[in-house]
Amino acid sequence: MICFFQVPDNKMIAIEVSRQLLPDARQKLQWLFGGATCLEEKHIDGYFVGPRKEMITPWSTNAVEITQNMGISGLHRIEAFFRVEGAEAAFDPMLQALYNGLDQQLFTIERKPEPILEISDIAAYNRQEGLALNAEEIAYLEEVSNRIGRNL
Repeated sequence: MICFFQVPDNKMIAIEVSRQLLPDARQKLQWLFGGATCLEEKHIDGYFVGPRKEMITPWSTNAVEITQNMGISGLHRIEAFFRVEGAEAAFDPMLQALYNGLDQQLFTIERKPEPILEISDIAAYNRQEGLALNAEEIAYLEEVSNRIGRNL
């Protein structure tokens, strides 16, 4: 289950919990998040920028550990999301995602792993995928690949 806390500075904090938060835990979290309000809603409308669901941030890891030290158990992930004006908002797509609403599936990853891809020409794959590897990096990877191949 995801619980949402509205922070005064246009930020939303989403917490993945294994069970309903007890009143004492809610009070502690409201204090920890600087006077945040615990919302009863299961879905929050609007556009938000936050971490990609596939990546648990270091901030989340630290926040969960802090809550454990405060005697709050059952929290698995805590992430911050910033409200933005709309779908045109700027963000870093490598680390962040744009969300049209926050809901109970916020941290659910539905993507299946892609099959293993054997690459025989690293330079060609670099160009095809836009990896921006330089000639030295390509040579290094080719040498590592050759060494691994000899040891198999």
